[in-house]
Order: sequence, then structure tokens, then C-alpha cells
Amino acid sequence: MTFAEIVAAPMAGSSLAAGGEGLDYLEIARNSGPVGMAVLGLLVAASAVSWAIIAKKYLQIRRAQDQSVRFLETFWQSKRLDAIYEAADRLGSSPIGQVFRAGYVELSKVTAQKKENGEGHAEVELGGIENVERALKRAAASEVTNLEAQVPFLGTTASAAPFVGLFGTVWGIMRAFHDIYRMGNANLATVARPISEALIATAVGLFAAIPAVVAYNYFVSKIRVLDSEMTNFSNDFLNIVRRHFFS
Repeated sequence: MTFAEIVAAPMAGSSLAAGGEGLDYLEIARNSGPVGMAVLGLLVAASAVSWAIIAKKYLQIRRAQDQSVRFLETFWQSKRLDAIYEAADRLGSSPIGQVFRAGYVELSKVTAQKKENGEGHAEVELGGIENVERALKRAAASEVTNLEAQVPFLGTTASAAPFVGLFGTVWGIMRAFHDIYRMGNANLATVARPISEALIATAVGLFAAIPAVVAYNYFVSKIRVLDSEMTNFSNDFLNIVRRHFFS
């Protein structure tokens, strides 16, 4: 063998390796057995559902933030509660607007009762403020529940998917070693393929978990901000009600 042939041989081998066929994921799924296929199917389904929730909640929270900003601008610029109520009705995705609507409806009932029982009735005034406050708190809690809907699924996927993938990997490695023992051949070529197939489950588990945990933390932080804004608005609205209706 000449020097040129010696130099060319490794280059030819690496070019053949580079041109080799890639991973056939459908074949890997078929060869993983019933348990492996069930694990992969569960992880793929969880990932698909997670991405659907991520898209839906992102649009919902983005719309809630935008409409809440518009509602607060209307609230502080307008001097008539009925006009603010109409604005809140138009901005139906604003949680702050829905909190105001609940408080306004309860305030209307309280003022009507106040007129029936006469001005300056201490018990009516005290009970009226408490009723408005309870209505604001109930509405805020309802809006937070609505915003948090389906978000726990992301947290569950983020925490469980890696372990489900690890289970699939362990099961696949057990099958691989069983097949190796049965064939009585333990060289690298025999071991590499079944073990690489088993590790696919861990990769799919991480693929499902990473976007879910990022989205879960993002949505929880945004919902916490909206919850804080609803609390601040409720306090401001109660102060206005006390000053103008129960002073």
C-alpha cells in the first residue's frame, strides 16, 4: 500500500460514515416494543397538548393584558360609572374590567337599597361596602381561576415527562441487553443500535418537558401580575365608592 492509499483510506471511511443513513424514528418506534411505543405515544401526545395550551394561553393572557390597559385608561379618564361599565362590557377579555362590572352591579343594588331605607343609615352603609368588597373579591378569584385554567397541565408535563422518558429508556435498555444475551454477541455494533433506540425516549421526554416548564413559569408570572393589578384596582375602586357614595 502506497502512502497516498494510507492517507486516503481514513478519508474514505469518514465520508462513508457521513453519507450513512440517519435515524429512522418510525422504525425506532416500531422496534421499541409495546411498552416503548406506549411511552413514546404518551410523550408525543403530552407535547402536542402542551403546545396547544401554550398557544391558547399566550393569546388569552396577551389579550387580557392589552384590554386591561385600555380599560384602566378609560376608568381613570371617565367620570361616569355607567360609561365605564359599557367600556368594560366591550373589553370582555379584561379581568380588571370584569372585576369592575361585578363591583358596579353590587354597588347599584346597594345604592338602590340605601335609597329605600333612607340616607345615613349606618347599617346599610357598612353592609353595602362589605357587599361591594365581597363582589370584587369573588370576581377577582373567578378571573384568576379562568386565567389559570389548563396551566397546571404544563406543570405536570414539565415534572413528569422526563421521568416517563427515563422509564422508556430503562425499559428499552433492559430489552436491548436481553436481546444481546439471547444472541450471545456483545460487540459494539450489536450494543450501539438498541441502546441508541432506548435513549430516544429520554430525548422525547425532554422535548416535551422543556417547553412546558418555560411556558408554565411564564404564565404563572403573568397571572400573578394580573392578580396584583386586580387587587390594586379593587382597593382603588373601594376608596372611590367610600368617598362618593358612603361619605
